[in-house]
Amino acid sequence: MAATKKTPGTAALAAIYARYSSAAQNDASIEQQVEECRQYASANGLTIVAVYEDRAKSGRSDNRPGFQKMLRAAERGEFQVLLAYKSNRISRNMQSALTYEQRLSDAGVRVVYCREEFGDNATGRFMLRMMMNMNQFYSENMSEDIRRGMADSASKGRVTGIVPFGYRKDANGMYAIDDPAAAIVREIFHRTLNGESLADIRRDFNRRGLKTRLNRPWSKNSFHCILTNEKYTGSFNFGELRIENAIPVIIDKEVYDMMQKKLNGDRIVRKRHRGGNDYLLTGKLYCGYCLAPMVGMSGRSRHDRNYYYYACQTRRTKNACKKEHVRKEDIEAQVVRIVQQNILDDRTIEWIAENIMQTARSFQAQSLLTEYESDLRDVRKQITNVVNAIALGVAGDEIKDRMDELQEDKRRLEGLIAIEKIATKNYDKTSIVGYIETIRHGDPTDPAFQKIVIRDFIKAVYLYDDHLKLIIDFTGKNQSVELPYTTPTPPEIDPIECFAQRLIKCTIKALKIFFSALLIL
Repeated sequence: MAATKKTPGTAALAAIYARYSSAAQNDASIEQQVEECRQYASANGLTIVAVYEDRAKSGRSDNRPGFQKMLRAAERGEFQVLLAYKSNRISRNMQSALTYEQRLSDAGVRVVYCREEFGDNATGRFMLRMMMNMNQFYSENMSEDIRRGMADSASKGRVTGIVPFGYRKDANGMYAIDDPAAAIVREIFHRTLNGESLADIRRDFNRRGLKTRLNRPWSKNSFHCILTNEKYTGSFNFGELRIENAIPVIIDKEVYDMMQKKLNGDRIVRKRHRGGNDYLLTGKLYCGYCLAPMVGMSGRSRHDRNYYYYACQTRRTKNACKKEHVRKEDIEAQVVRIVQQNILDDRTIEWIAENIMQTARSFQAQSLLTEYESDLRDVRKQITNVVNAIALGVAGDEIKDRMDELQEDKRRLEGLIAIEKIATKNYDKTSIVGYIETIRHGDPTDPAFQKIVIRDFIKAVYLYDDHLKLIIDFTGKNQSVELPYTTPTPPEIDPIECFAQRLIKCTIKALKIFFSALLIL
């Protein structure tokens, strides 16, 4: 079924992820998913810049080439929206998909499931956010004992995670220097500090037949983790714990500090709207007169102060609309107040809570808890077999690598089981109502709180100079709320001051050109 036409938005860059898992499916499954996502993108004004796909790959693991490539591209900021046919394309069940969605959200990417059965409405989105909050609660609070044990091991120099290139784990589980690899680490640091490019170092390493930690040829992405890993100095941070001189030193602290200064000097920061000035209504705020998007802008007042506002795109580019600019902080706070005062009444909160209960029962019905627990039992048996083999005198790199893989699988499955147990617990409707009540009484001027409300409750806002119209969506059917609104006008920029500033800049530039010409002559 084709995606229906939705509220128009600003042109955002989007990527598609598609997957099928078994021989019972085929390439047509990928094509159908991609076509559905393309229709959604077309209906919502999104520009597709990439398609990532995995064929005959299970969603139980994130060890999928297309999936990993997509995650790296997202973290590089190559797109702002990820489209998937359903959440089970990202992972086999909704709960695991939420974990990946949070990772993408941290990278500034919004995930859209084009045909998710729970629906693209406020109730569904609110439920997903509640589940994410529970995951975060688990990771921050319920694993305290595990973290305490790992911190104790780390403070004593024992290996607690992946062993960095240049080290190995000895028989006692402690860090030990892998001399051939450590020599490569030192070479990378010294050659880079001497001005040699990483591309030249990479070509030289591959010509010499050197391999990475994963026994692969060196690529342009092979060096960053090495050049920024403080463990090579013998000291490192484990969470909030600072551990000094816990492991053997490969790189002197002075050399490492010089490298960080060089990397920070070369790095170009590309993030927009730093300092809490994200335009939360981007893609949701429209001019009520011409229906064009209102885009986030910034400027300086005659008193040399920064200010932020939304401007009608038609007026800004064509000067063909009468809509006045509106202060960013005013309209965002007002929208949140409207949700609190006019939408989240007792009846609506009760209705949302009941729908969340129904959604929770759907999560329980599709839980993979039993399957994860069975997989964990198998992994533990394999670990026991490897330990017995070592006790009988069997040793070697293959045994060590196999044990590392099994331990990693064990940790992953234990985490998934913990999350599944949270997802499948019996929800208390009274607690859910209380949680929603905290939104009704939250601070409408707090940017973090504004982001939650606007993201989960607002579909579109049409702004006039004297009133606004909110489009909300709880049930899958758009509903509108119209209320008066007085537009505070942002400060005017002093045209004489702006002209003087431009004149000074042009004069300085002309003088630089003049003196450069004199030097040449």
